[in-house]
Amino acid sequence: MSSHHIVRDDQEPALIIANGASCSEELLGQLLEWSPYVIVLDSAIERVFELGIKVDVLLGDFDRAFDAHDYKNKQYPLEIVYAPDQNKTDLEKAFDFLIEKGHKAVNVIWATGKRADHTLVNLTTICNYKEQLKIVLFDDYSKIFLLPNQFKKWYNKNTIISLIPIGKVEGIYSENLFYPLNNHTLELGIRTGSSNHVTKDGLVTITHEKGNLLLIESFE
Repeated sequence: MSSHHIVRDDQEPALIIANGASCSEELLGQLLEWSPYVIVLDSAIERVFELGIKVDVLLGDFDRAFDAHDYKNKQYPLEIVYAPDQNKTDLEKAFDFLIEKGHKAVNVIWATGKRADHTLVNLTTICNYKEQLKIVLFDDYSKIFLLPNQFKKWYNKNTIISLIPIGKVEGIYSENLFYPLNNHTLELGIRTGSSNHVTKDGLVTITHEKGNLLLIESFE
């Protein structure tokens, strides 16, 4: 799989490749095509190089006798970013790095599957960056992102949409969902909005007053 660099006025999101379950080559290729800047977390670099992907940044804490500079001999240019803070995950460090560089949006792949604890942490971590970075997680079955307080998007009929609260979310309203929400409260572990779907072709509107609400578009 070759390069990804098609740039249009710096509007395209960066791409982070984590170290969860791999996605299809089709999805990976689509995301690379629109990502002018690719960051790979250290534990995934061998898998990424095996696919022939052009990488801009290798980032991580480089533990377990990991020789990051050895990879400069395999691909050039390659920026090495040593991020040793053990109070943050490598994915969080990558978000911090992008914010420092002035990026406004990022897509993330290989961040779900494999270890359940990593998946859960990756999904909830994006709440901490909602004011600084637009983050979308992709795998072969889902597109996951944090909703703004007012959200509107066109969907096909029967598209599966799940609304997952991170903690407690209050004052939720929806239009064009089969199971409507009218000033509802969702709370993780008590009540979630999983496996809803779009009533008819057209705009879906979701608003909420307080809290962090994930939207998951599911593909079957």
